[in-house]
Amino acid sequence: MGGIKIEPKTAIFAGGCFWCMEEAFERLPGVIEAISGYTGGWVENPTYELVSTGETGHREAVKVIYDPSKISYERLLDVFWRNIDPTDPGGQFADRGEQYKTAIFYLDEEQRELAEESKRRLELSGIFDEPIATEILPAKEFYPAEDYHQGYYFRFEANYKGYKLYSGRLGFIKSVWEKNRHFRLFPEREGYWLGYVKPSDAELKRQLTPLQYRVTQLGDTEEPFHNEYWNNHEEGIYVDVVSGEPLFSLLDKYDSGTGWPSFTKPLEEWAVVEAGECEGFLCGREVRSRFAGSHLGHVFDEPTPTGKRYCINSAALRFIPRDELRRYGYTAYEGIFK
Repeated sequence: MGGIKIEPKTAIFAGGCFWCMEEAFERLPGVIEAISGYTGGWVENPTYELVSTGETGHREAVKVIYDPSKISYERLLDVFWRNIDPTDPGGQFADRGEQYKTAIFYLDEEQRELAEESKRRLELSGIFDEPIATEILPAKEFYPAEDYHQGYYFRFEANYKGYKLYSGRLGFIKSVWEKNRHFRLFPEREGYWLGYVKPSDAELKRQLTPLQYRVTQLGDTEEPFHNEYWNNHEEGIYVDVVSGEPLFSLLDKYDSGTGWPSFTKPLEEWAVVEAGECEGFLCGREVRSRFAGSHLGHVFDEPTPTGKRYCINSAALRFIPRDELRRYGYTAYEGIFK
């Protein structure tokens, strides 16, 4: 007997140049296909040249076909907002005109409600000083763009990278979202790290500080007593600095006298994996995060309540204070501090 077949779903987004938006969505686990095209206007079967006049009512857009058992519409909304300037009412970056205005085109009432809610949450986040200009509109006929536009980001990689850089989109995304990368539009939807896909080494070097990179990727060890969290006693949890997966809690943290953050156990049994054996007296076994595979530190057999001491590098961790757990998507752990 086969399993239950999950039917693919469709979402439509206009985010300026459709080359950039196709790349943003098509790389996501759970997305089957992202198609560049035109929608929102009144001209049937439009061409690129006709849409480029700005007189058809159409916008460059992408139709995203996705597997709802692997990726949610909320996640697609999150990716959409992170790849545009939602405060620009006249286009996107170097591309100006009606055809480059941003919009979420909803296909049913559920999508409309989620789109409206995502916009409201983004407005309340304080990330942007200017009003959110992106429209939320009912979907109209979607017309696929010409073949040479499809998959442009990988078929003409050099041209595409140059365009994304010099149009201003790449710089804007980095300037806004690198410092807000842990913000989540729908924090009540737990487990966004479960589908984590490790980026390239070059991207990790851009994302992490030199020390964070050396520790998590090369297995280095930071200095004792001169690291961020060894003496932190604030209520909250510690997550992987790379992926955000939850690792440890203040409730299991104690002063081991070593100068590194020490815990008697992980936050979840599955959260931390032992990655190596050890030899010699009182040696430690390497521990890594389950999904990102980040080097965290070592675990030692010691006389604690659990019989173990997890000696962890601060550089491998990000601390989420108790009062920010909901904001960053860790509502499942709010109750542990009562």
